[in-house]
Amino acid sequence: MSKDLPDTNGEEAATSPTKRQKLAHRDPHHRRPPRAAPRIFAPFRTIGLVSSTSVPFTSLPLGKTTFQITTSVGRCLHTYDLRRGLNLVFITRPQTLAPITATVAWKDRVFAAWGGDGTIGQTGVWVFQRGRQVGELEVPIDLEEPIEELVIFGAWIVGRCWTRIEVWKSASYEHYTTITPTLSHAPGARNTLSGGVCNMPTFLNKILVGKQDGSVDIWNVSTGKLVYTMLPASLTSGAVTSLQPTPALSAVAIARADGSITIQDILTDKTIIKLNAQNATASNNNNNNKNITSISFRTDGHGAGEDGQQPGIMATAGTDNGDVTLWDLNNGGRVVGVLHGAHDPPSPKQGGVSGGINRVEFLAGQDVMITSGMDNALKSWIFDANSLSAVPRILHSRSGHAAPVTKICFVPASSEDADDTGKWILSAGRDQSLWGWSLRKDGQSSELSQGPVRKKAKKLGLLGKNLEVDTSVSLDELKVPEITCFSCSLNRDGGMGAAPSAGAVWSNATTKKGTTDTSDSGTTGWESIVTGHRGDKFARTWFWGRKRAGRWAFETADAMEVSSVAVSSCGTFAVIASAGGSISMFNLQSGILRQRFPAPLNPSQAKKKLRLLQSASGEEEEASASSTPHRFGPGEGKHRKAVTGLMIDPLNRTVISCGLDGKVKFWDFHAGRLKDEIDWSSSSPTMAIAITAARYYKSSDLVALSCDDLAIRIIDTETKKLVRELWGCGGQIVDFCFSHDGRWIIAASMDSVIRVWDLPTSHLINAFRVESPCTALAFSETGEYLATAHADGVGIHLWNNRTLFTHVPTRMIKDDEIIECPKHAGKPYCICPR
Repeated sequence: MSKDLPDTNGEEAATSPTKRQKLAHRDPHHRRPPRAAPRIFAPFRTIGLVSSTSVPFTSLPLGKTTFQITTSVGRCLHTYDLRRGLNLVFITRPQTLAPITATVAWKDRVFAAWGGDGTIGQTGVWVFQRGRQVGELEVPIDLEEPIEELVIFGAWIVGRCWTRIEVWKSASYEHYTTITPTLSHAPGARNTLSGGVCNMPTFLNKILVGKQDGSVDIWNVSTGKLVYTMLPASLTSGAVTSLQPTPALSAVAIARADGSITIQDILTDKTIIKLNAQNATASNNNNNNKNITSISFRTDGHGAGEDGQQPGIMATAGTDNGDVTLWDLNNGGRVVGVLHGAHDPPSPKQGGVSGGINRVEFLAGQDVMITSGMDNALKSWIFDANSLSAVPRILHSRSGHAAPVTKICFVPASSEDADDTGKWILSAGRDQSLWGWSLRKDGQSSELSQGPVRKKAKKLGLLGKNLEVDTSVSLDELKVPEITCFSCSLNRDGGMGAAPSAGAVWSNATTKKGTTDTSDSGTTGWESIVTGHRGDKFARTWFWGRKRAGRWAFETADAMEVSSVAVSSCGTFAVIASAGGSISMFNLQSGILRQRFPAPLNPSQAKKKLRLLQSASGEEEEASASSTPHRFGPGEGKHRKAVTGLMIDPLNRTVISCGLDGKVKFWDFHAGRLKDEIDWSSSSPTMAIAITAARYYKSSDLVALSCDDLAIRIIDTETKKLVRELWGCGGQIVDFCFSHDGRWIIAASMDSVIRVWDLPTSHLINAFRVESPCTALAFSETGEYLATAHADGVGIHLWNNRTLFTHVPTRMIKDDEIIECPKHAGKPYCICPR
């Protein structure tokens, strides 16, 4: 009970309520100040995040049967249960006020340090239990540095910052002392403490701290005094990058920036074993495994020796690549295996995959190894007891997009009465992958397989011997190019029972001789997704139910890049358009070309056209032909520039296309002949309007077109007339969509503002600015959610539509009424899944 409220016990509870005070004077013209218009959309949750930051995971044993793995995804933590196949069990709330910088699990709680990066000028350490905040550590007022590592042992909690070490009491969370090591004089050193802090078992109140000059300090946290300093063997060894105590008492593993790994006896300050990660991987043509940032030791007593039944296995990994190196420390130490490609390596392309491994850990007493990478993946590996290989195999895996998401849409339902309507999201990203996300159960989300990429590359002659040996080489050139557009219809999708092709995926049916056997697909269904790719002339098909690549790769008519795709409502036909203006239609069941827009001329039509051009009265005959109801002749009407939008009406009678030439064309679906067009290329004497994208609302036959003059124009496909113009975007329109009932238009622009217009009145009724520019958005068919993707993240953010459960006034607003979302609310909050 709040202390400001009166006590309701005793006599006070029986007294009558106080009468309302009478106002002595009231101005009849006085009005209450207007309230801020409530937002239509409220943050709900974020999907697709597993291990999207450089903060390492932390593990916590639960008895002897399972472990809980906790990862950081920005301002909250995700906890996964290993026994349940890395299923998500907890998401912490509330979100921290700044991005999380360090985590550690202790007993039944998880400690998370946040802040210190200069964004809010504040640093803190919160304590979570089963996803809820239960405590907070006292932080010194003068602490302005981020806490990059946390260690808990005995009665102490230790946090390592850039230049200082903070110590708390683990029982009361009180701040105990601050330790300030001596300044580092290493050339180019930015921080005194480089990386690595640990405690040694059986050493009371002692911690080891790595420094920039390569030395390791031993401090007594109880007295705050420096006990000893272990110096590096060479001044060129570089900074300490990782510290890890060994299972053997009084020994610690020290990794430095030059790639050296030293097993040091801290009692005698003597080197027991010295290894070099750079030399160990030189035979595999990989010199990038130099920066070792994580070390772990296997503690189940197996894996080493000739028979694999001796203890002494050490695993090392770094952020330079995605490999894990396994060492046998017996007889001086040697490499017994390299787990190539455990995680994606960093991509050399701008804005590509942020790869590398930020932590590797053997679970205590188990033959299981956990790895997490900056490719947004968390994986568990198991060592088979009777296997002749020292390299483990994959046990469980949880991952998501490894690069920012660029395209999203809600997967349409397979039927009107389907119960999964609006419960799946299809997304594509810069990591050249296609994902399906379940809003019901997080474990059902998966990536659509592109087939045996390495096997296919080897058959095509793209896989050389060096690349085959070194499997950590980037796979960007072996995957399909980045997806720029896609379309989906599940009416013919066979689900898991769809018959897969016995041949290679993405084969071009138009180049095959003979007929195509479609008897199996006719009974079980066929592909339901078509995608276009950056710089690629082929549009590819995918099975949604089987979550894998399809059979066909459709080539554009002019062999130019695919710029737009569309799938008919029946799920049988796919229409693809190119950057050169060509439009082609294919049958998804057989992969055969069915029509081109405009349809090619037959011999008689070609001869007639030639005579018209050669005759002296050709212009008059063409003018008379244009006065007929069919004013566009056969073979006429092709777009002169890139086609940016394709739509098919629900009855398969009309194909609608638009392009950068400023024209909207209406084609006969069956004949391929141009029936009508809207020309905006010459609407302005000073500047022609180019159409950059289009969206179709089938129930009302409305088409929304985004233009390069920052306007969204709405046309009626029945009357072929412009019915609305929506203005207000302060930057290039990135993406837009209709609401589920066709009443709103939601658009995102480069000024980081998401705007909502009411179509009946053309009024701007809502606008809010997010922390990062929105790159894609979609509205669910049920009207529950608005999904957005942003330029600085790999997750998909869901917003609740508040009009479904409360009254929200939709009055017209002005430009100065844009709602500024706070930084901690610029992205939807995460909640625990059901």
